[in-house]
Amino acid sequence: MEETLHHGFWSLLPPLIAIILAILTKQVFISLIFGIFLGWTMLNGGNPLYGLFDTLQALVDVFKDAGNTRTIMFCALVGGLIVFMQRSGGVAGFIALVQRKLQAYEGQDDQKSKVIVSLLAWFTGALIFVESSISVLTVGALYRPLFDKLGISREKLAYIADSSSAPSSILIPFNGWGAFIMSLLAAQGFSDPFATMLRSIGWNFYPILALLIVPAIILWKKDFGPMKKAEDRTQGGKLLWDDAQPMVTDELTEQEVAPGVTPKAYNMVVPIVVMVVLMPVMLAYTGWADAATAVPSSGWDHLLLAIGKGSGSTAVLTAVVGALLVSMAFYKAQGIMGIREMVDLTLKGIAGMIPLSLLMLLAFAIGTLCKQHLGTGIYVAEITQSWLSPALAPFLVFVVSCFVAFSIGSSWGTFGIMIPIAVGMGQSLGADPHIIIAAALGGGVFGDHCSPISDTTILSSMASATDHVDHVKTQLPYALIAGGLAALGYLILGFV
Repeated sequence: MEETLHHGFWSLLPPLIAIILAILTKQVFISLIFGIFLGWTMLNGGNPLYGLFDTLQALVDVFKDAGNTRTIMFCALVGGLIVFMQRSGGVAGFIALVQRKLQAYEGQDDQKSKVIVSLLAWFTGALIFVESSISVLTVGALYRPLFDKLGISREKLAYIADSSSAPSSILIPFNGWGAFIMSLLAAQGFSDPFATMLRSIGWNFYPILALLIVPAIILWKKDFGPMKKAEDRTQGGKLLWDDAQPMVTDELTEQEVAPGVTPKAYNMVVPIVVMVVLMPVMLAYTGWADAATAVPSSGWDHLLLAIGKGSGSTAVLTAVVGALLVSMAFYKAQGIMGIREMVDLTLKGIAGMIPLSLLMLLAFAIGTLCKQHLGTGIYVAEITQSWLSPALAPFLVFVVSCFVAFSIGSSWGTFGIMIPIAVGMGQSLGADPHIIIAAALGGGVFGDHCSPISDTTILSSMASATDHVDHVKTQLPYALIAGGLAALGYLILGFV
């Protein structure tokens, strides 16, 4: 990897200003744009006009990288698939199917029923790893009525939904999360970003712990802190506190089932299965030739090597396009919707994902700026290497990523800011890159998990119909336990 010269303290200023602005304004988009503009203005000797021109060009140049373009396209098109599954009655049918399976537990108030239903909610959230928002919305819609009947607090449902969405999405990276992370790693010069990402998963302590703590709490049957008060209140017959302002859930599923259509679960299951299956298939296909050239192998070894060398962005884009086409044919054959409506719904779904696509564009742009032009990671490494040993690097990266994600409420935005800095610093210090990457990713998920301005935190409150502040307060102690253990793990790991 070619080393980039830095510009002293000025190398740190653009991402630092972006973080500070995000804290003050809670606007990650404006903060990232200003950080990019500031960086290019500095590179042009302080001329803001040239800085503006280069900022615009930098945003355009993001699309020169085919991987970046494919990842952004995937993000937009998956919105169309989400709308399709709602309009076809797939989501409603899946909800009805699960509720029928759970009818045996309705009307029962024993601890066994509560444990089983809570574990099913956790498992459902972890199983839907394709997209964190879909996971949260599905768990909330499916289990809220049953939680109310069994006397389990809505705060507990929001915690389960929130803690099983992003952690599973980042640990099973055959989705937009994986494509985004691979694109960031490729931008840092990693020749095999998929294999690099996979090797880092085992060191990504926070999402692993967050996922495991949920069933532990359920099986332990002993809550603490604000969550215990919420559970006691619900068992006493009150769903919410007197001053609670539950989030409105109707706005989550604006797309109603098509008139005259009977909701069927397979209209949701089939597109998701197609997309999930196509991802590893396309990874193997795109990496097959390189695998054959790199190391002579056969059978299973060749397949794994091909998947490791495959194009993540090509895989996810092909997968979502394949799922859309299969859905169109599938729904057309059932007479659910026509071609014109399908096109309109696709465009509506794309429009709904524009903010996330824009975030990815800005993350790519500031990552390139820090890596290729400012040398931010190299500078951070130089100023810390006199007192920061490689042993402390994972712990420090995790803590800083936590702070950034909590402040801006975006794990993906944190990845875009921290990956270039962490990778550059880790390489200069000689730290294990896989542990450094895992620390940056885990810290981003932890901070986002705790942040009251996080989209998944807000969605969890909305899907569970609970007060947002109550959700944040009840979830925070459990998240802090996982975060504290993760930080301790990185600290110990560094000295082993």
